[in-house]
Amino acid sequence: MSPRRTRSPAAPADGGKRESGKHQVAPQDPQLSFEQRYATASSPTADAGKAVPPAAETVSVLGVAEIVRKARQILESRFDDVRVEGEVSGSKRSSNNHLYFTLKDAEAQLDCVMYAREARSLRFCLADGQLVRCRGKLTIYEGRGRFQLQVSTIEPAGAGALAAAFEALKRKLLDEGLFASERKRPLPFLPRRIGVVTSRQGAVLRDIVRVAHRRFPVPILLAPTAVQGEGAAASIAAALLSLCRVPDVDVIILARGGGSMEDLWAFNDEALARTIAACPVPTISAVGHETDFTIADFVADVRAPTPSAAAELVVPIAAELLAEVRVLAGRLGRALLGRASAERLVIERLSARLGDPRRLIDERRQSLDDLVERAGRALDGTVVRCRRDLQATESRLLRAHPRHRIAEQRIALGLLERRLGQAGTLLVGHRRRAFDALATKLDALSPHKMLERGYSLTRGPDGSVLSSRRGLSPGDQVTVTLRDGDLRTRIEAILARDRTDS
Repeated sequence: MSPRRTRSPAAPADGGKRESGKHQVAPQDPQLSFEQRYATASSPTADAGKAVPPAAETVSVLGVAEIVRKARQILESRFDDVRVEGEVSGSKRSSNNHLYFTLKDAEAQLDCVMYAREARSLRFCLADGQLVRCRGKLTIYEGRGRFQLQVSTIEPAGAGALAAAFEALKRKLLDEGLFASERKRPLPFLPRRIGVVTSRQGAVLRDIVRVAHRRFPVPILLAPTAVQGEGAAASIAAALLSLCRVPDVDVIILARGGGSMEDLWAFNDEALARTIAACPVPTISAVGHETDFTIADFVADVRAPTPSAAAELVVPIAAELLAEVRVLAGRLGRALLGRASAERLVIERLSARLGDPRRLIDERRQSLDDLVERAGRALDGTVVRCRRDLQATESRLLRAHPRHRIAEQRIALGLLERRLGQAGTLLVGHRRRAFDALATKLDALSPHKMLERGYSLTRGPDGSVLSSRRGLSPGDQVTVTLRDGDLRTRIEAILARDRTDS
């Protein structure tokens, strides 16, 4: 909190009285607010008879931000729309496209700022040394407490500045190729409808309609627009775009009467020039008099010295067209007659070379008869050869018929069957004799034969055939097989037999 100071107010020298009819400023009392002190000191209409408020005992100390903000508010309320003319100095553009520069004259200078949203609509390149006229409001940049002019629009001041802006834009569009002759389109020979972009009032529209209808009754479609003043360039571009969307408009005339460079400045707008260049319909620029030139003249497909001359360029004369049609019709008739005579001569020469057509037809018929006769003879020989080939093929087929083949195969099968039976009988007899011999040998080796000769077969307790006394002991039961039965016996004793005994 700032300390408060007190002081006694000084009494006026005249005892508080003011002379009637004269504007005098009373000494400022410290107890008044900033607005009250400013209003009392600056208002020329203050009543001389009003008493000065009594002095207060304390005065509040304002902060820097507060005093600057109050000063900015008062300044903007008093100077919210001013126009200042001066020379540009120190112009620069920031990274966010804000434009900063200084206006100066011989005695003073003024800082200026033009924000990006307004700077985008600037129609010429701002350079140091240019004399310009700026419109905006006076304000204070609180961050630095700097007094400045916040600019909304900039216009070149004087004809020299306008000419410089015109040349700068002309060079820019020329470098981009908008004036190139190869992009210029020819005008239609006889347009279905003519579009006109001009003011509804004035003699320009009447001149175009009068000249056009005098030459040929072509329909004319008007897109009315302002051709001078604030916003005229945007209005002209909008009217041009509206005509481009009409299907049967084959050519568009941008027209305006004469005037000063300032009057024609709407046709030097960069956005309008780009709209003309992008227009899909051929355009004619007829702005001003023959000595007047605008950017629209260079961008358009054709430049006409006057609006009446534009109508003459677009609309042909009907009488001249009819006369030309008659001339062309005569030339066409003569050309057809000459062509028919030439073709007739060609036909006659060909007829002379070919001769009588009836004789040619008789010769062709005789040649046809000869060909028919030769074809008949050739056909008869072919038929005879085909018949012989058919008979030979039939004989081969009969010999190869399945009935003959089956009989032959049946005889061969019978012979093979007899040979197979004989071979089988011989093989069976041979196999039977071999089998009998083997059976005899096997029967001789049969254990039953051994048993019949008095031998026996002994099995141990586990049923295995015994061929030795090993593994046996007295008391074991053994089975003895004889020729006519088995004996179950018990071993009483085991007697060893000398191997030398026989």
